[in-house]
Amino acid sequence: MAALPASRPSASPVMSAGVGRFRWTICGLLFFAATINYIDRQVIGILKPTLQERFGWSEIDYGDIVIAFQLAYALGYVYAGRLVDRVGTRVGFTIAVGLWSIAAMAHAAAAQIGAPAAAVLRAIGLTYSASVAGFIVVRFALGLGESGNFPASLKAVAEWFPRRERALATGVFNAGTNVGAVVTPLVVPPIVFAFGWAWAFVATGALGFAWLVAWWILYSKPAATGGDEDSDGRARVPLRAILPLRQTWTFTAAKFLTDPIWWLYLFWIPDFFSRVHGLSLGQLGPPLVAIYLAADIGSIGGGWLSSTLMRRGWSVNAARKTAMLLCAVAVLPIMAASRVQNLWGAVALISLAAAAHQGWSANLFTLPSDMFPHEAVGTVVGIGGMAGAAGGMLIAKLTAYILQATGSYVPVFIIAGTTYLVALAVVHALSPRMKPALVEGS
Repeated sequence: MAALPASRPSASPVMSAGVGRFRWTICGLLFFAATINYIDRQVIGILKPTLQERFGWSEIDYGDIVIAFQLAYALGYVYAGRLVDRVGTRVGFTIAVGLWSIAAMAHAAAAQIGAPAAAVLRAIGLTYSASVAGFIVVRFALGLGESGNFPASLKAVAEWFPRRERALATGVFNAGTNVGAVVTPLVVPPIVFAFGWAWAFVATGALGFAWLVAWWILYSKPAATGGDEDSDGRARVPLRAILPLRQTWTFTAAKFLTDPIWWLYLFWIPDFFSRVHGLSLGQLGPPLVAIYLAADIGSIGGGWLSSTLMRRGWSVNAARKTAMLLCAVAVLPIMAASRVQNLWGAVALISLAAAAHQGWSANLFTLPSDMFPHEAVGTVVGIGGMAGAAGGMLIAKLTAYILQATGSYVPVFIIAGTTYLVALAVVHALSPRMKPALVEGS
């Protein structure tokens, strides 16, 4: 197969007649999928103090439960990206949402499946209590399912939106992650107080099945509205053609370095407020809502900034990197968050960092569609997502050991504050001009 032309990344089905504003309906579906995705993954972070007290988990136990999710997320990401490129966005997304919704609801039975789960883990040399083993198994299944969300969403954006709108569209649907993070601390405590912790997992996990109904009713291929046929998976790009490219490693390295910081916020910030500021489960809502509302603003704002710069004639390279630089600088003040004694002072610093991270992500997530043809976007996103999840495993283990040894978040927030500038330097070193990739087929 001949090399795919470098101009292909800029081709856009939305420029065809008939697509019109329907692309924003697609973006709305992606937004709600991201919302549900983050509700399902964040429930355990909200319930961390409750579950630790209920089951007697150590920090290391909780860290290993988090790592189980991230290990599956990392492994699943590559296969999810390839699956979406092969079967198309509609079917690939359906498989992912169905799997993660079942796994989310299965958390309610984690304690009941703990004994057989512990036996299975012992057979491969891992020894855990029954409760820890049960949660490790269901978190692993959740990670496999959730790994399909971003490859499918970003492929849909690449298919439906022109390059100048992709960062904005990505920022809009990625804002759903923050809405999910806002909703979770508001809805989980009332459910727990009324029905118990298990029903929090059942109720939130069931949302995915409602979304699937809307997805099958509303979604159609871009070609059905006058667009492009790339999403049907017929033009497949082998991994061996993608892995050697500098553009692949640009995205992958940046994901490996910065995704762990978001995992840190998601799984450990509730514990930070409980440990440092003495907040109970019922008191976590307002601080977390403030943080993730700010993150919503950052997600849309970061995408809007680079899209606006491009509309004013800036190159893709200059627009993306300028937006990412501003976000990287805005993260720096979080290094003082663990030393601030006032609760809302700490909330403000973490909110700024969360907003900056999401602005960074809105631009980082567009790099595969900026530099690769549609046929390869899902695969590249999968490779980068795997690297990001691997970094998440490292930060989970590191954070657990830091807290177990020192009880302090000071080193953790220093890491969070300095990582983005390092990542941007790596991005620029690997892709100084962000040239589109020439992808050789098989």
